[in-house]
Amino acid sequence: MTTTTPAGTGSEPAPSPAISETPGTDNGPRPLLAVVLAAMFMAMLDVFIVNVAAPTIGSELHASGAELQLVVAGYTITYAVLLITGARLGDRFGPGRVHLAGMALFTAASLACGLAQGATELIVFRLVQGAGSALMIPQVLSLIQRNFVGEARVKALGAYSAVLAVGAAAGQVFGGVLVSADLFGTGWRPVFLVNVPVGLVLLVVGGRVLPRGGGSGGRRGLDLPGLVLLGTAVSLFTVPLVLGQEQDWPLWSWLSLAGSVVLFAVFCGFESRLARRGGDPLIAPRVLRHPGMGLAVLRIMAVMAVNGGFLFLLTLHLQGGLGYSALRSGLTFVPTAVVFGAVGLTWRNWPAGWQRALAPAGFGLTALAVAGTGLALKGGGEGGALAYVSYVGVGVGLALAFSPTLTRALATVRPEDAADASGLLATVTQLGQLTGVAVFGTLFFNRLESLGVPQAYTSAEALLACMFALAGTAAVGAVSGLVLRRR
Repeated sequence: MTTTTPAGTGSEPAPSPAISETPGTDNGPRPLLAVVLAAMFMAMLDVFIVNVAAPTIGSELHASGAELQLVVAGYTITYAVLLITGARLGDRFGPGRVHLAGMALFTAASLACGLAQGATELIVFRLVQGAGSALMIPQVLSLIQRNFVGEARVKALGAYSAVLAVGAAAGQVFGGVLVSADLFGTGWRPVFLVNVPVGLVLLVVGGRVLPRGGGSGGRRGLDLPGLVLLGTAVSLFTVPLVLGQEQDWPLWSWLSLAGSVVLFAVFCGFESRLARRGGDPLIAPRVLRHPGMGLAVLRIMAVMAVNGGFLFLLTLHLQGGLGYSALRSGLTFVPTAVVFGAVGLTWRNWPAGWQRALAPAGFGLTALAVAGTGLALKGGGEGGALAYVSYVGVGVGLALAFSPTLTRALATVRPEDAADASGLLATVTQLGQLTGVAVFGTLFFNRLESLGVPQAYTSAEALLACMFALAGTAAVGAVSGLVLRRR
């Protein structure tokens, strides 16, 4: 893959002009940004909030282990599988219109989840909820690309990055608060029902501020064979990642992962042939060949794998090893989330001479910080000041690795390719999170099992090994720009 302007460089071509019914200005249409980021925050919240509520859901609905896994994972599976499809629908019918449709579906499914009387009902409604998110989330980047220009676009993408990180930590904190409060004796149900009034407000406001046009109408086809191939490949990849660990990685999970690799290759070949014939591929090959896009995909995959793995592993250790409550465990992540958001919003104001090195420096800092976390918690203690310094370092490092990479990858994407690029990067983000949880979660449990009876000390030793593995992954992200630049 050729990259003439790697994402880690400071030389950034001029952004492409916005296209929308409400043209971007230096300040940008702020109400539009507020609506779509609030919707994205709510969707991100639901990825994590159910983790905290899962034990209560299991006991109240008498759900089996497999059913509980699907309650937690069903949302993520349909979300990941349908993201690129959602992006293409936004391109065809207009991102504002499709965003509102996704919000309506998400809100209705949230109400149904909160009123579910059995595990099977809840699983079905969680699948629908994930589909609603898949319609909403790709439109966020598309709307930013279409409605913001220049510095306004950079600031909007910084806010996008901040919401992405804060939503993960807030989901665990907010979930702990709602479940612990047991509002009106409703137990776990408020973790879903809280979305209903918020969703209704966003639908009303969004109907006023979001553009209804902007789609390509009938000019671009939906590439149904491509949709089927990619959807099947992503399903074969995500389902074993979500369910494999709990079932001790049976044969079907490995066959599924191998099948996903084959289908991804078939999908790439099919899309290339379709483009050469003058058709409308699901992901235009020119998007993948775009300067810096290959490096951006690799770096975003790496940074989100580290982010997902770090949150998951530390939660396991804090609750399982140190005996923290769900609320206290969630509050532990506040420093990481706060500094991620702050850095994501302000990195463009840092000295121009630093810009070139921000992404690799962010990966390097992340490597040191996650290793520091493991060393601080070594021996089964709470870590003291070194632990909190490390949590802050992880937030700063991840923000520097993610935000500049995303901004530069989208800086020169043509408006007509905004949907394809948005769907691609949103899918890579989700697959990175899933991969981090699955791979490093498996390493943690295997290490814990080899050390004997789970306790604070053995959990800390397993965590230390995983944190060093996360540090190695971050180091790969740091040197990836050098490798691809030489090709």
